[in-house]
Amino acid sequence: MLERPRRSRLRRPTKRKPEPLTAAPPDVTDVPGAHQYQARYGEALAGLAQYLRSPGLIAFVHTEVDPRYEGRGVGSALVRTSLDRARADGDRVLAVCPFYAAWIARHPDYQDLLHTNRSQVTD
Repeated sequence: MLERPRRSRLRRPTKRKPEPLTAAPPDVTDVPGAHQYQARYGEALAGLAQYLRSPGLIAFVHTEVDPRYEGRGVGSALVRTSLDRARADGDRVLAVCPFYAAWIARHPDYQDLLHTNRSQVTD
């Protein structure tokens, strides 16, 4: 007599569920020791904006958003929070990062923060 095959007691692997969507913006904080603003949902790092600072000027050089959080406004929250802080501190902004430059171009109420080169030096 043939034996009937036993069923495996192992569960089939399931697809990992994506991070739940939330309407709430991330918590954005300045982390001066790391020279970056960080966007978090709880303990999870959703994105960051790296900067260089000198007296009266902050240069934003790189922005990165974790792919799991793309499309949720994390980048915009980083830019808006950091620019609001620059305004409050009286700093000018140098938007080296293309994301920052494009965001500021779409939001005229922040364009007054942009650093303008006042040098008279020519070649």
